[in-house]
Amino acid sequence: MSGRPAILTGPEFIDANGVRLAVWERPGADPPVFFAHATGLHARTWNQIIARIANRHAIAFDMRGHGLSAKPASHYEWHIFGEDTAALARALGLRGATGVGHSMGGHSLAYAAAVAPDAFAELLLIDPVIMPLALYTGEPREPHFTRRRRNQWASPDEMFEAFKDRVPFSTWDPEVLRDYCDYGLVPAADGNGYMLACPPEIEGSIYENSTLHDANIHDRLERIEAPVTVIRAPRFMRLEGTMDMTASLTAPDLATRFRHGRDVVVPHSHFIPMEAPALIAEYVNGLSAGQRSRGRSPYGHDHRISR
Repeated sequence: MSGRPAILTGPEFIDANGVRLAVWERPGADPPVFFAHATGLHARTWNQIIARIANRHAIAFDMRGHGLSAKPASHYEWHIFGEDTAALARALGLRGATGVGHSMGGHSLAYAAAVAPDAFAELLLIDPVIMPLALYTGEPREPHFTRRRRNQWASPDEMFEAFKDRVPFSTWDPEVLRDYCDYGLVPAADGNGYMLACPPEIEGSIYENSTLHDANIHDRLERIEAPVTVIRAPRFMRLEGTMDMTASLTAPDLATRFRHGRDVVVPHSHFIPMEAPALIAEYVNGLSAGQRSRGRSPYGHDHRISR
């Protein structure tokens, strides 16, 4: 649907954990950088970050229920996404990759690194939805407002124009928003325009399942031997009222739960990769250049924790 040059090629479809996943790649030097996206998004929202990462093999995939991957009628519990991510890492034969995950993708990547440790040499978790323990109540959230999202569009251009001045999309880098719209729609089954590649009922169910006990992965985090950088937004989400999609749900002390963790707070909303793709690319480039091993970031405003 986009006339712009392709940054990622594909998809290749790979069966992992009983589901068919769409995998996109850019050739380059190994070990690769492996990207896991947030709820409601898709692999191509990483395009503008990958374009800024020099000479590295890049892999991004559509989670189940998203993009061009299979959309089963059920099984959208959070541990399932982690199992999918681990199974895909094994199917791809990943060893020593740099893992980059945002929001639900950060949760899934941490799960995968705990159960497939050889796959990842380092992790960059961007405002991952790994919440304070008290928020895992075992009860689902109330029906999420994303179930009511508009799901019929004439074109990606119409979607872009509708979103570009609307929160939270108004703070996104315009090229990232273009990628989200260009690749976030699929032809409607009735032939009338386009529909969201992540159906609203699937997106809503994922948010609603975020407080169930199976979404709590805190007991797995200490298994992760790889160094972990947690980049998070400064404003934590209010626990009452409507979910604020721009606020962070990352436990403020999350970095301390890893064997080798550092905590980085940046002046952005939850949508850090969408608002600041150059910032995230610099962190990825810094990790691969060995700045992590020297105990500093490209920016010098992080708080590093190791134990």
